Amino acid sequence: MKKTALIILCALVFNVSNAQDRVITTGVPFLLIAGDARSAGMGDIGVATSPDVYSQQWNPAKYAFSLDKQGFSLSYTPYLTDLANDIALGQVTYFNRISEQSAFAASLRYFSLGEIEFRQNADDTPNIVKPSELAVDLSYSLRLDERFSMSVAGRFISSSLRIPDGTGDASAATSFAVDISGYYQSEEIAYDDFNGRWRGGFNFQNLGPKLNYNNDDIDSNANFLPANMKLGGGFDFIFDEYNKVSLNLEVNKLLVPTPDFRNENGEVDPDKVNDYNSIGWTEGIFQSFGDAPDGMKEELKEFTWALGAEYWYQDSFAIRAGYFNESEEKGARKFLSLGAGFKYNIVKLDVSYLFSASKVRNPLENTLRFSLSFAFGDQYDEY
Repeated sequence: MKKTALIILCALVFNVSNAQDRVITTGVPFLLIAGDARSAGMGDIGVATSPDVYSQQWNPAKYAFSLDKQGFSLSYTPYLTDLANDIALGQVTYFNRISEQSAFAASLRYFSLGEIEFRQNADDTPNIVKPSELAVDLSYSLRLDERFSMSVAGRFISSSLRIPDGTGDASAATSFAVDISGYYQSEEIAYDDFNGRWRGGFNFQNLGPKLNYNNDDIDSNANFLPANMKLGGGFDFIFDEYNKVSLNLEVNKLLVPTPDFRNENGEVDPDKVNDYNSIGWTEGIFQSFGDAPDGMKEELKEFTWALGAEYWYQDSFAIRAGYFNESEEKGARKFLSLGAGFKYNIVKLDVSYLFSASKVRNPLENTLRFSLSFAFGDQYDEY
């Protein structure tokens, strides 16, 4: 399908409220889109949920607690379905728990913006381009003791959004990033009417140099990566061998400086823009915790939070629900999600659906997402 260049802008700033001036925006925001249907069905929660093959995006440290020795998954997420039918995010993930103490994983995320048609005049021959972005990840997880693990992940990022015009360099902008994460899982605890298990996790992700589409070393020409802090916890209610309910809470904060470009007269100040663009990525991470112009009140609004629940019956059928909330002054993403999972032998299928609860239209509204995963090899005993 042919589209205008406006679609690029929609995809790049999916988290922007058009009524606010201090919404944080970054390059390659596709890295923050939930790539799998299980997490999407629980309000984009995943940093402290039980381990699964999709943990690479949320918290690779969970792989060290996986009961499956190996896993492989394919995920597909349509994007902006009300405007186009060829914008989508695809994800492939593989992990291998090589021992009781460690695991490694690899994944590929590919975001296609479809086919876009450019022309100077209505009768001109169109210039057709196919912008895309991708990220390749590798991670290693290690159990530091019986209940806690940590992981380090490396990521190569490529963004091919520049439009070739015959006069300039249209090569892809590239960067790299690292994630540092941890995961805690308690033993199964016997309560009066049920057994239970506590879980907790954190992930500092997408920490890396700014993305420069001009392919030079000048920070003022570059975009911050979506560096992000994830913190979460959860509890499993294990009623019997057939029924289990998990409740999860997660908070996120972009580790990117707050933009403040307007002067006392409400006009955009070029000097403020230049000062912001000159901030280095490491400086920006620390600055992000205390630079909101309205102080701590505004700083707290830059945190998003989500609640999610998952019910499993006989480890073969799951029902999920979730809610995601973001301040109206910082993007206004608010949505409900529903999901389901079906497992037979080594094959598992997950689906999810999103309902927007905000005045700002969500690019994933009324979108079905699908994930298919396979488990291989022997299973580890549960600790």
